[in-house]
Amino acid sequence: MIHPLRGQKPMKAANPPPVEDVSDDEEQVEQLEQLEPGVQFVDPQAQTLSPVAQQAIAAKDARLQCRMYENKLPEQDSCVMVNVRQITDVGTYVHLLEYNNIEGMILLSELTRRRIRSIQKLVRIGKNEVAVVMRVDKEKGYIDLSKRRATAEDIAQCEERYSKSKAVHSIMRHVADKLNMVLEELYTLYGWPLYKKYGHAYDAFKTALVDDGKLFDEMGMPEHIKKELVLNIKRRLTPQPIKIRADIECSCFGYEGIDAVKAALKAGEECSTPEVPIKIRLVAPPLYVMISNCVDKNLGIEVMNQSIAKIEEVVKSFTGTVTVKMMPRAVSENDDADLQKLMEEKELENKEVSGDEDEEEDDDLE
Repeated sequence: MIHPLRGQKPMKAANPPPVEDVSDDEEQVEQLEQLEPGVQFVDPQAQTLSPVAQQAIAAKDARLQCRMYENKLPEQDSCVMVNVRQITDVGTYVHLLEYNNIEGMILLSELTRRRIRSIQKLVRIGKNEVAVVMRVDKEKGYIDLSKRRATAEDIAQCEERYSKSKAVHSIMRHVADKLNMVLEELYTLYGWPLYKKYGHAYDAFKTALVDDGKLFDEMGMPEHIKKELVLNIKRRLTPQPIKIRADIECSCFGYEGIDAVKAALKAGEECSTPEVPIKIRLVAPPLYVMISNCVDKNLGIEVMNQSIAKIEEVVKSFTGTVTVKMMPRAVSENDDADLQKLMEEKELENKEVSGDEDEEEDDDLE
């Protein structure tokens, strides 16, 4: 079969952004000078890299080039993550990110099921896309892909897999660079066996976070490699705390009044767990904000919902009421800034209002 893109000069050539971040020449020269002290890597007259430095950098780049998976080419009907490199009037050239940027192509007819009005609106140079592998010529290395055949489920699964593989690849590449190893050799000895045993090396790395890398001992991994690998896994895969927040209005106009509100909020804070500590702060009566920093988002939301239910149970026993103004959810820095601004505004309003007898008692809950 003759492919219209093979050997054809693209009509819209471009200089797409690099797929992966590459260290600056200056940083690489510093690393080379540490490895080879006394060797001149920069031409002082031309202020450019010397041939020795260029060869050393090229050798290093070659040493750290490798696909993410053991198979050199993807299987037919599998989904892959690609990066659009060039666009022509009959299709696009792409690089398969999980297979060391080998080239593939998506014909125009495989871009979308709908009528094409503008190819530029369908694909953009430098953008990542999920594509289905249609044909693979293992002898010539030709790979034909389809974007229109990728379902929403395929896209979600591929994006999740690629995200994990990218994290693993970053760790493996850094370890190989640090230990002056060939990346493919490191994958062959340890990376790809982990894929076979655990389904994905990412899951093995997450296990290593818990057992401090004991699973690597079973593979006969040398101590210096294990030490560097565990160090990078902890540095890159340790979950970052997520802030969970909920806004509630709690009030009681019965005999107990503020004491009932205090008791209810205290009961809510007592629903905290070591994994999900909950703090309740006053914004302005009757508005309170509930905040928790935790690693597991779903668990954090679940525990905070339990806390709200407990607050409601206690305050209702005193004929009080609770209204949830914002359900528990993960919040961003912008949300925090908005909250801080709101609290400052309410504080200013309280200063301007005289005769607030309960102000000191309410502040005790902060």
